[in-house]
Amino acid sequence: MAQASYRELSLNGLWKNNPAIVQLLGLCPLLAVTGSVVNAIGLASATTLVLICSNSSVSLVRNIVSDAIRLPVFVMIIAAAVTCIEMLMQAFTYELYQILGIFLPLITTNCVILGRADAFACKNSLAPAAYDGFIMGAGFGVILVLLGALRELLGTGALFANMDLLFGPAAASWKVVVISDYQPFLLAILPPGAFIFTGLIIAGKNLVDMNIKRRQDALKEKPVKGSKRVRVTGHIS
Repeated sequence: MAQASYRELSLNGLWKNNPAIVQLLGLCPLLAVTGSVVNAIGLASATTLVLICSNSSVSLVRNIVSDAIRLPVFVMIIAAAVTCIEMLMQAFTYELYQILGIFLPLITTNCVILGRADAFACKNSLAPAAYDGFIMGAGFGVILVLLGALRELLGTGALFANMDLLFGPAAASWKVVVISDYQPFLLAILPPGAFIFTGLIIAGKNLVDMNIKRRQDALKEKPVKGSKRVRVTGHIS
């Protein structure tokens, strides 16, 4: 199988085949825990680390594991990586670990991770597989953080609250009050708000894609400037 270039992998992970807004995978944690930026960064970091570890491990054992037990082995690898990430979060960011709750162990069954292991990592060597895990996690994380920022801003009028849960006491002062005396907009923080903003992000991406396609089509149809040679045949009396 011809390996995809790193440029193609980057473009797919961040835009063309973004797991959150194109493949629409992993929507349960996407909608459930993106009420704030710190929650989104925490889940995005955990998911990206699991993707890198699982893709790398699957690539290393791809020629050893038979097709009959391939999927169970993939799940075991992913579960082991998730367990390690959980233990690290329990040790260093325990309060954030409690906030994310059940959605951390549910990373094991996240379709993004299992899908990349089965569709890409098991067919490619270590370096491209690890990079694919990183870039897919980054694409997923960008949408998580964007959604978390929109919901936190419209829900509370502030950004980057409680960042000390992830980055330690030094980050306690990172909170930025964008709108003072803001009346909280509860819908933005609740799950229905997540559905609405996710739909708006998807619509925005589709609009950008349509504009890009329209410009490309216009360039193809643009007449070529310059003189043209005309060949005349036939007998004129």
